Amino acid sequence: MMARFFLIVLLSFPVLFIQAQTQFYDELQQLLQKPEYIQASVGILVQDKETGKKIYTLNSDRLLIPASTMKMLTTASALKILGADYRFENQIGYTGKVNKNGILDGDLVIIGGADPTLGSEYFQDHYHHFLQHWAQQIKSAGIKKVEGDLVMDASVYDIEKIPATWIWEDIGNYYGAGANAFTVYDNMFRISFHSPKKIGELTEIISTWPKIQGMQIENEVRSAGDNRDNAYVFGSPYDKIRVVRGTIPANRSAFTIKAAIHNPAEVLADDFQNALAQNGVFVSGEVVFRKTERNALQVVYVQESPTLSEIAKVLNYESVNLFAEHLLKQLAVEKYGIGNREMGIKLLKEYWQGRGLDANDIFMEDGSGLSHFNAVSPRFFVGLLRSMSNDRAFMASLPSAGEGTLNHFDRNLFPGTTLQAKSGSMTRVRCYTGYLKTDSGKELVFSIMVNHFSGSHSALISEIGTLLLALKSDY
Repeated sequence: MMARFFLIVLLSFPVLFIQAQTQFYDELQQLLQKPEYIQASVGILVQDKETGKKIYTLNSDRLLIPASTMKMLTTASALKILGADYRFENQIGYTGKVNKNGILDGDLVIIGGADPTLGSEYFQDHYHHFLQHWAQQIKSAGIKKVEGDLVMDASVYDIEKIPATWIWEDIGNYYGAGANAFTVYDNMFRISFHSPKKIGELTEIISTWPKIQGMQIENEVRSAGDNRDNAYVFGSPYDKIRVVRGTIPANRSAFTIKAAIHNPAEVLADDFQNALAQNGVFVSGEVVFRKTERNALQVVYVQESPTLSEIAKVLNYESVNLFAEHLLKQLAVEKYGIGNREMGIKLLKEYWQGRGLDANDIFMEDGSGLSHFNAVSPRFFVGLLRSMSNDRAFMASLPSAGEGTLNHFDRNLFPGTTLQAKSGSMTRVRCYTGYLKTDSGKELVFSIMVNHFSGSHSALISEIGTLLLALKSDY
């Protein structure tokens, strides 16, 4: 009777028995017993990509903060719903008539198409001197003077500047810029400082770019002995007062930090007017923000973005929050005609629910993962990645070891596309989700999510690298 009971118990836990014999299992147990992880929330799921067989599971149905791994869900959804060849479009045109003297009795109009990459430093070749090109297109249309206004039509998106759950520490900095119908220059401006030799002394702001009319910056940044940028920009997206606090390295003639532009339409309008003037085209009226009747518009030029597959690759390689927020809103644009974050989330959930994933495994507040209110289970992420494993654009968007946000992983240990994943990090959160090819030729899908740990990120990155190496050799 006792032998029969022992056999039943043994057969009831075959996965646990196998795990106990692996290097991965042993390494993980050692990790979880360290003081900095004992009270942490940890969720892990590893599956065979083709069969779905579970290799290892720990709290795989637990909802955890994903940080930037949320971008994989946004990217996958956009590629499936909008298509890899999808492009954003900004339209430049006019209303009224142009007389024989080149005078436009009407308005010059830009219809914002919510292109997240317009003037982006990530796509400089695509947008080489784009404002000059726009101005030349207007000039080629025979326009020398505009009697009316420069109209900026931002009606493609709603009026929300940033998601409501983003925190004060983030929203003033470049990574806290929100999606906008007139996003330009990555919705980012630079602040350059001179720092004195003496540690602890107040720095001096020497320049800002691009220029933002009415911007007031209160500088509280001091020089420090370390070599890091520890300066943070604070301010509401609804005003132009910014306070910069923290430290930058001492004895620098010019040290630059990056801040968010929350009203990029104003910057774009100013720069476009300057480009027009340089090409001999002058606007008599003012810059106004209103919707334009499409049937009254004479389109002069359509500026197309790079393809969605190109945008997705930069988004996931460099973890660009702004691009992710645009993709989420653009789902709603194509369905409802207006970009709205909540409607985008609803569409996204419905799409994956219809393809067999459980939408109850997601709490989603944004597209980038910057919100601390997001939560996703490892189970959902692994299911998502298994379903996307044959999507070329999605797979190409994920960095390999030594690239993008996986630059901490040694490409000699994970050669080629052995490891393709997305990282996610914020204070006390570190996550990795992706694909791993083992030494035996198997292909695995994994999600490792660690929340509320007390140790350093660099240490945990190294330890997760050790886990992935063990997993690679075990299977």
